[in-house]
Amino acid sequence: MQAHAHEHAGSSPTPRVSDWVDGEVRRLDVAAHKVTLSHRAIAELDMPAMTMVFQVRDPALLQGLQVGQRVRFRVAHVHGAYLVTEIKPGS
Repeated sequence: MQAHAHEHAGSSPTPRVSDWVDGEVRRLDVAAHKVTLSHRAIAELDMPAMTMVFQVRDPALLQGLQVGQRVRFRVAHVHGAYLVTEIKPGS
């Protein structure tokens, strides 16, 4: 049993990454490296449309964003957390 547990402890599952998602910035928390986004369903992550707080991989991604701004973003599901990996102004 211990060997089996050790095997899983060292392995890291491949993160699931979304395609580009349309959303809207609802809140920015630059100090905490978080952004609240309202978004459509994200099929790649089995996530329905909702408003949700995301961590950002790089806080520099938040520079220039404004509440109410339409954006396009990509999100990865890594170790149980949802992490914005890319974000840009939307159309």
